[in-house]
Amino acid sequence: MTATIIIPKNADQNSELESHPQLENTPKNSPESEPKKVISLEHFLVKPADRKEWVDGNLVEKTGMTFKHSLAQSKLARFWGNYKDSSGQGGEVLTEVLCRTNKQGRRPDVAYITPELLPESGNFTAFSQSFPLIAEVASPEDSGEELFAKAHEYLESGCLEVWLLFPEARLIFVNAGQRWRLFNADEVVNTQSVLTGFSVAVSELLA
Repeated sequence: MTATIIIPKNADQNSELESHPQLENTPKNSPESEPKKVISLEHFLVKPADRKEWVDGNLVEKTGMTFKHSLAQSKLARFWGNYKDSSGQGGEVLTEVLCRTNKQGRRPDVAYITPELLPESGNFTAFSQSFPLIAEVASPEDSGEELFAKAHEYLESGCLEVWLLFPEARLIFVNAGQRWRLFNADEVVNTQSVLTGFSVAVSELLA
């Protein structure tokens, strides 16, 4: 951000500039608004900061969670978790656990990992690729364009299916690697390729 001098039309420009030369295009430090490059992705994945993602060399905090955002996240995690148990498919459902994409270090709102991909130790700080099934819940601060870009980033990094939930609009977009499918409030959304057979009414999930 730069500070720029605004000179009234009736003012003597030469005298004004001479009296304030140090203010002309002077860089203004704004550490709160300008993220700084701090650590490498490799270091971040070993010692990640809470509620932060690594994006283009910057630590970016996940903010903007509202009641509707939190409710949709917790409902979906519960529905997926119950279904993976009742269907016998196993695996685990996670919330905001770090994973490495081809570009960044991300914390998906909700993710499902299949039994085959679970580490033998049963524990990890960061998953080495995108989770097979991922959901992101849009908050008022999120840009739709950024969310869809993040979804494609997941799909390019090992994810097989992505859900984008928009609680305010009561819409859900699902992509299993080929095209986006839109589910409206009066429809039932279902998994396409992972956690097969799961379905839930959009109105129930995004009440």
